Amino acid sequence: MGQSFREKVIGTWTLLEYSRENKDGERFYPLGKDATGFLMYTPDGYMSAQLMAQAAHAYHAYSGRFEVDEENQTLYHHMEVSMIPNRLGQVQDRIIQMDGDRITITSNATSSYIVWKRAEDNSDNLR
Repeated sequence: MGQSFREKVIGTWTLLEYSRENKDGERFYPLGKDATGFLMYTPDGYMSAQLMAQAAHAYHAYSGRFEVDEENQTLYHHMEVSMIPNRLGQVQDRIIQMDGDRITITSNATSSYIVWKRAEDNSDNLR
């Protein structure tokens, strides 16, 4: 039997693209086209998202528990800590499309379009 959706998303992902659409449907890049970041899902049900503009003039981060909807390939992020105070306590959906070592995330809660690539395994470098 193959891996579950949850098993497939567990791990660390590196940011490839973070964009949004304005009210006219035009795409823009809130942190610039060269933004960087990490998204982590742990086996014990927690997640952390860190996104940063290369020039470090903007940073977005939040963490908390996550829930999995296997059937709809959707995750629910519980915003238990957030750099944006009005998001504290919110639960936001993250609709995941998987394509090999990449995931694309959209949401009903935001107009974001985020592409992540699975990070290289770093376990050999642990001391």
